[in-house]
Amino acid sequence: MCATVVQKWGELYQTAAGQSGYFTAAQAHEAGYSDQLLGYHRREGRVQRVLRGVYRLVHFPPSDHEDLVALWLWSNRESIFSHETALALHQLSDTMPANIHMTFPLSWRERRVRYPRSVVQSFAAVSEEERSWVGPVPVTAPLRTIKDCRAAHVEPDLVEQAIAEAVERGFFRAEAIKNG
Repeated sequence: MCATVVQKWGELYQTAAGQSGYFTAAQAHEAGYSDQLLGYHRREGRVQRVLRGVYRLVHFPPSDHEDLVALWLWSNRESIFSHETALALHQLSDTMPANIHMTFPLSWRERRVRYPRSVVQSFAAVSEEERSWVGPVPVTAPLRTIKDCRAAHVEPDLVEQAIAEAVERGFFRAEAIKNG
């Protein structure tokens, strides 16, 4: 392989490695891959398309939450996992969400986008203080998560369990949820 090809592959691999083996078409372009070259690697079985504009390195080892990484990349890294999905990611309560809850910026409300079937959308501004990370994905912080779940009328028993566990683990004080 010529040095330029190895350099391009290395750059793309570094990007994908930080994202559970996933990358976007835009990230591939930044690494020097044309649409034709990306198509070639797809036909050769080195990469696979998982969502519109989102690809995965075929031989990259599987990891926790990689399905969420693909969805986050699909949203141009503008969304955040929230509601019951965030409860599960923070391991607060016994929730087992059937769908993936994502909050998108308010500007997305006007977009004509076909969302993946498994995604339940919300639209809101989420401040930096209300954000955290679980592995490679952004997620609403525990206090914001619980407030969102209450507002969405998630089963009260799950919300109360999440509050108790969050307080016990020191995510916030009990007064914080009562004042919000």
